[in-house]
Amino acid sequence: MSRIERLRAHALAQLAAPAPQEPELLHARAWLTSAGEPWTVVRHGRVTAGILAGLTPVIEPDELIVGKFCRRSLAADETEELRRFRQDVEPALPPIWGQRAHMAIDFDKLLRLGIAGLREQIADYRDRLDLARAEDLEKDAFYRACRLTLDAVVAYAGRYADLAERQAGAEPDPGRSAELREIAAVCRRVPELPARTFRQAVQAAHFVTFCLCAGQRMSLFQLGRPDRYLLPFYRRDLAAGRITPQAALELIDCLALMLSEYTPAGLAVGWMLGGRDASSADVGNELTELFLESIGHVRLSYPSVGLCWTADTPRPIVEQAGRLLAQGLSHPALFNDDVITAGLIALGLPPAEACLYQNSTCVEITPIGSSNVYVASPYINLVQLLHDELGLSPLAGPGQASVAGVLPGGSALAGEDLPARRLPGTFDDLLARYRARLNAAIRAAVIADNVNQATRRYNGGFPLLSCFVNDCLARGRDIDHGGARYNWIEPSFVGLANLADALAAIRRFVYEERVLSLDDLVQALASDFAGRENLRLMLLHRAPKYGNDDEGVDALAVQVTGWIGDEVRLYNTYLGGRFVSGFFCWIMHEQLGRATCASADGRRAGFPLGDGSGPAQGRERRGPTAALLSATKWDHTPHLGGIAVNLKFNRPRDGEALAPRLLDLLETYLKRGGFEVQVNVVDKATLLAARQHPEHYRDLVVRIGGYSDYFVGLSAEMQEEIIMRAEHEM
Repeated sequence: MSRIERLRAHALAQLAAPAPQEPELLHARAWLTSAGEPWTVVRHGRVTAGILAGLTPVIEPDELIVGKFCRRSLAADETEELRRFRQDVEPALPPIWGQRAHMAIDFDKLLRLGIAGLREQIADYRDRLDLARAEDLEKDAFYRACRLTLDAVVAYAGRYADLAERQAGAEPDPGRSAELREIAAVCRRVPELPARTFRQAVQAAHFVTFCLCAGQRMSLFQLGRPDRYLLPFYRRDLAAGRITPQAALELIDCLALMLSEYTPAGLAVGWMLGGRDASSADVGNELTELFLESIGHVRLSYPSVGLCWTADTPRPIVEQAGRLLAQGLSHPALFNDDVITAGLIALGLPPAEACLYQNSTCVEITPIGSSNVYVASPYINLVQLLHDELGLSPLAGPGQASVAGVLPGGSALAGEDLPARRLPGTFDDLLARYRARLNAAIRAAVIADNVNQATRRYNGGFPLLSCFVNDCLARGRDIDHGGARYNWIEPSFVGLANLADALAAIRRFVYEERVLSLDDLVQALASDFAGRENLRLMLLHRAPKYGNDDEGVDALAVQVTGWIGDEVRLYNTYLGGRFVSGFFCWIMHEQLGRATCASADGRRAGFPLGDGSGPAQGRERRGPTAALLSATKWDHTPHLGGIAVNLKFNRPRDGEALAPRLLDLLETYLKRGGFEVQVNVVDKATLLAARQHPEHYRDLVVRIGGYSDYFVGLSAEMQEEIIMRAEHEM
């Protein structure tokens, strides 16, 4: 078994491992010992430094890239110490709500300056301050917090170097001993100093990303565009004979596998490849190809890989992506670089920044190196808004949001007080009332998320992260306090297909054919069609369905997406950014669907809502082309909160033959202005077998609602939703 296969097996085994407890214990200690600190941002800096100072370095066999959690069990006294903190202190901590991470830092700055260069910048900024001025006094506190955290990162890297040297001295295998000494030498240089080689650059990018996760106790930092920021190092090393493509690929594989070592399952971390630069030239290159090749080696849910497609992407790269998807791998997802860049420019980004974006986890877009963007904040249930107007309550208990998803801070979002009135007499009346509820839900989301941002402004602080986010150091302001260049918020709207289908069914059977009264429909939905299966089948099969190139129902989706785009643009965030809509769902289509009663599209109570912006599960009656035509009848450009369209194909005997046909379909969608498309090539028999014998399918990865996950780890409801998606033959 090769090094990469052994590391892959180890990463896969971590799925069942308990979460590391050491960081939480260190956080508890550092919070208590920093109690006398007058500046909140400095206290947060001390906590981050305290965590990094106490983490146990770990280097396991075969690893070439280092930096991950120690999964040691806590001693009895440590367990009791942590229990007391959770019981006595945690409930009294000030609220710090809102979305975190979901971004990529400025890796070019890190690799160019190193931490030493950042220290020099901070020293220069501090020299210009007059501490008799209140504003400068606050800036000085921020800079001191930054310096504390940067010093802690360097010290932590030094402890890794020490460990590698100790292990090298005790290692009987000369080859592995040499590898460990090289690890030590790399960690002595980076991330403190600028990277000089490809290996140093890879290690620095990984180590700082891991420190952001560990020291700040949050996941989901992405690695940006590595085929861009690593390319100069790769080409220099190649020209100097310091590296070969095979050696570089092995380092890429090691980097990719490390993500599964420290990121909990069920999330999404990774990188994007390709796209255009500021001059509109496609940047696909030889390193892009190596990162794509790595997908076939790793074959896990992490890293999440997005290929930024353009009409000028080199054909070998596009064809390589097609072959990977045709083989049944769930990566890469294809993102429309021109659509996304145009959306960013419309938001005010210059071309040099608009071409450098990151899918923050799934499909939400954030600008690399300058982002304090809250993604998926919140998820809004489009179907429940219709039910609220009809007087249909959600299925869950009183704590469940009646209109939309749960906000990042844990509070439930509800629409403003718009109780159901008499049932509308015309379909246009119903649409007008629905739009009023939709607007009220958006307004409620704005208020709630601005409260979240305010809690971060007064109680939060991420000084380590702020060192790598423009323009925090230049402004002397933490990212939580408005230091970042971009501070927008992205609410995501779930259930678009179900809503369009439900409205189409109501229009046909209640208002046009008049074979059903609205009262009768509401009663049937409230009872989950008890004794009314014929009615359910009529709604499901006789009404037009979004995703079949039907102008009537598709126009409803166009209308609703337009309403949403118009409404969110009316509001600004607490920190002065914009609100930007999206239509992806992560796993929330299952969670929100579980709390939503039966709907007029024929969906049963509790079943997941549609998995993205394509048709709802199994409703593509006219094949994948019609589905993609429907999904591109509305303008995707403004909706940078993310749009995901899922396609599912039977696994053919000849994957090579599938690849070109699959690419023709996907590129048609992208040329029509589609935002993002993702593919599952897996047959129903395999999914059923995996559900029956999960122990044999631990590494079966499938696309969900914008991200990939392990099929056997999904809930029973989510597994059924994946199985029910329409399978296409090509």
